[in-house]
Amino acid sequence: MAKTKKAPRPKAETPKGFRDYFGVEVSERAEMLRKIAGVYHRYGFDALETSAVETVEALGKFLPDVDRPNEGVFAWQEFDEDDKGDWMALRYDLTAPLARVYAQYRNDLPTPYRRYAMGPVWRNEKPGPGRYRQFYQCDADTVGTASMAADAEICAMLADTLEELGIPRGDYLIRVNNRKVLNGVLNVIAPERPNESGETTRETIRRVWDISTRDAVLRTIDKFDKVGEAGVRELLTTGRKDSSGAFIEGVGLNKQQAERVVRFLVARGSTNADTLKNLQEAVGDSADGEEGVYELQQIAELLAAQGYGPDRIVIDPSVVRGLGYYTGPVYEAELTFEIFDEKGRKRQFGSVAGGGRYDDLVKRFTGQAVPATGVSIGVDRLLAALREKGRIGGAVEGPVVVTVMDRDRMADYQTMVAELRSAGIRAEVYLGNPKNFGNQMKYADRRGSPVAVIAGSDEFDAGKVQIKDLVLGAQIAENATLEEWKERPSQFEVPRDHLVAKVREILDGQESGQG
Repeated sequence: MAKTKKAPRPKAETPKGFRDYFGVEVSERAEMLRKIAGVYHRYGFDALETSAVETVEALGKFLPDVDRPNEGVFAWQEFDEDDKGDWMALRYDLTAPLARVYAQYRNDLPTPYRRYAMGPVWRNEKPGPGRYRQFYQCDADTVGTASMAADAEICAMLADTLEELGIPRGDYLIRVNNRKVLNGVLNVIAPERPNESGETTRETIRRVWDISTRDAVLRTIDKFDKVGEAGVRELLTTGRKDSSGAFIEGVGLNKQQAERVVRFLVARGSTNADTLKNLQEAVGDSADGEEGVYELQQIAELLAAQGYGPDRIVIDPSVVRGLGYYTGPVYEAELTFEIFDEKGRKRQFGSVAGGGRYDDLVKRFTGQAVPATGVSIGVDRLLAALREKGRIGGAVEGPVVVTVMDRDRMADYQTMVAELRSAGIRAEVYLGNPKNFGNQMKYADRRGSPVAVIAGSDEFDAGKVQIKDLVLGAQIAENATLEEWKERPSQFEVPRDHLVAKVREILDGQESGQG
């Protein structure tokens, strides 16, 4: 009789592009989100939690093809009894679900509707160093108003949030641009072509650009951070070689057209007023461009009235990320302090949040234009920034460990730990094999425990308990001489009813650095 073939054991490994988060990381993120939520709540925003799953139709960017939706989302098809069903997908951001929620509940929601949302999102993209397929976002949006006061408020709230989290003034800058200004520049430089009746109109010019080169110009502008002024100039005209030596075809603009685009990108002056003046020159007589410059002026004035100067929030035309998606003002929070990369080179930390005005998103559901603006904070990047600044990531205090010297007295040990917990002290009873006391102390060390409680038959009979200051004990063992050991005992015997008070005294001393 043939042997039954055993099923292979599954590999114990995290799926590619995903990661696991352990105690301290989860706690740090939860604390950061709590502080962010506090700022958003103070600004009058309400919390919203949407499903992690949306229909692909609702997500909008990724529609089904013959077999499956386009790459970019984790999607599947639900089948009913007729073998027909909707495509479903994990949300790839928190904005698309908001658009669906507002369209679905708009008759019940206040207008404007101000909401914040926090949670994981999923993207079916190629993973890389620091780039995962699941990550956290933290968004705040205002839906239902075209007022630039909403955009100014988002920028002010973002500045307050960074400072609340421990990013000091001077270590961040929120930069603001406007898609309409870029539209104005493109309208001005678009080649004049007659319409069917032989006339040349600005509207005809815009249609020509939309069809032919507008998207190519936008993609090139989006590379400004990577290739710089000279690189963008080359890519807008004849092309350039990249770092590998491969030639990248240019968009084909002439030098005058390319120069006007570059002038827009480098229009930032020494003051917001200078920048706005430069932008006004760049857009010429374009109605779109003039409207964009006016909106930026409104934002700057509203922020200045609240005390947010250009040292915190600045008009900066070099903010180009997402210009293909947003319809008006765009903003980006950049951390300006220096860090060292993996090769030991100094560089700025970079962007941790971005957003802008997206007035066309809800329209997909309602058929009517609904103005909206918002910002998204990259939670993982912001956590990394806080670690770089030393605001988080220090030694994490584990629970007080009540050791077990006599298994028959487990009820007494549980009584001790219950008293500690009732006093607000994090504590646990050792639940492993109590036979080897050394293993219990190794466990306490691995847990990062500040205190160990020790009681055997002798202590119980005498109505006492031993309390060991593990932090001080480690310091003495590493640095102190024998005399210092005698002067600074790290283990104390106290009456049983003094357990909680003595543990609290030791913890307070450790917190104040007097251990």
